[in-house]
Amino acid sequence: MADMNGQFFWYELMTSDPQAALAFYGDVVGWTAQPFGDAPGDEPYMVVSGSAGPVGGVMAIPAEAKDCGMTPWWGGYVGSGDVDADAARLVAAGGRVQREPEDIPGVGRFAVMADPGGATFMLLKGSSPDEMDPVPPMAMGHVGWHELYSSDFDADLDFYTGAFGWTKGEAMDMGEMGLYQLVSQTGGSDFQSMSGGIMPRPKEMPVPLWLFYFIVGDIDAAVARVTAGGGTVLNGPMAVPGGGWIIQALDPQGAMFALVGMRAGEES
Repeated sequence: MADMNGQFFWYELMTSDPQAALAFYGDVVGWTAQPFGDAPGDEPYMVVSGSAGPVGGVMAIPAEAKDCGMTPWWGGYVGSGDVDADAARLVAAGGRVQREPEDIPGVGRFAVMADPGGATFMLLKGSSPDEMDPVPPMAMGHVGWHELYSSDFDADLDFYTGAFGWTKGEAMDMGEMGLYQLVSQTGGSDFQSMSGGIMPRPKEMPVPLWLFYFIVGDIDAAVARVTAGGGTVLNGPMAVPGGGWIIQALDPQGAMFALVGMRAGEES
């Protein structure tokens, strides 16, 4: 079992058309889906799974959120041992509470937070005493990289390394775009332990956000599935250190996501 406190471990899509989104990602990423528990209604919470088990969930945008202008969006949950205490601690470190801690029956206790630059994430302490099994590296359909487009690079870097205990790896100079700081959620310092990066938000990005890279096999075949399914490739395929290739894209409902994979005939 893995201790997920302070680490992203669950990913959730709130969308305007859950069934269409499930069909799209099922084709592009290869997920299977099933309703959570015995949830009633026409639009139950759908749990999606990759090759090594559950990845996250897909749900309709709640009416109150839609009324406030929420558009389709991927969010990430960070494990917490005590949501109320962690929320207070993160506020003291420069974050803010966007939704006060509350219970989700049968799931656990959660809160919606923002980092100093304004990017949203959630805290979650599950109601089950069991911890999630660690996901093998590069497991198909799971998240292989976490990328923060930050509106306050220095403050956010201090926030995640200080309040969450993440460690810094290499900082890559991207010229006019600033530094791309590699980070490890597990405390490692070598390249293999890096799980994401923090970079200044580009002017093309309307808001600060966390972007999640889902693992696929052949990146070019995945690009073809994205476009055939009605998605839009924003950038890539682009080579990255370690031998992989990435794209950033929009799904048909407008939620931003990313993929990481290899090219046919290339090995990692």
